[in-house]
Amino acid sequence: FLFEGSPWIAAAAWEARPFAGRDALERALNTVIAEAPRDRQLALIRAHPDLVGRAALAGTLTKESTGEQRAAGLDPGRLTPAEVARFAEANAAYKEKFDIPFVICARENKKASILTGFDTRLNNDRETEIATALREIERIGHYRLIDVVSEEGDGVH
Repeated sequence: FLFEGSPWIAAAAWEARPFAGRDALERALNTVIAEAPRDRQLALIRAHPDLVGRAALAGTLTKESTGEQRAAGLDPGRLTPAEVARFAEANAAYKEKFDIPFVICARENKKASILTGFDTRLNNDRETEIATALREIERIGHYRLIDVVSEEGDGVH
């Protein structure tokens, strides 16, 4: 659940345990992502749901994604039909250009900045967007890790 649909990341990082603490665990997780073959990185990116997308509208997002999108002001029940349509258009344009979903750390953004992010990032090239998506996934994982792993104690085993 730290990384959408990608338990292989935690499984690979776990081989390096014990960790001195949460930060060391996070570094190990991020190293697995950075060193993964491109096809695995793309699969990781593609495992992320569209913002205000089909899964959000159907109520089938993970508990974590649901909470993150709601906190960013992207609760489908509170958005106007025009806002839902704007997100659908932005998601489609982004996927058309880059063949990956738009990934952004919702905990660090709100509705307006996310829409601005779509507009800005559509000007990038594909390699820049893959790198950006992977950095955003690391940020998402950072917050999710804080939610479940205490920094207290003598390490993470």
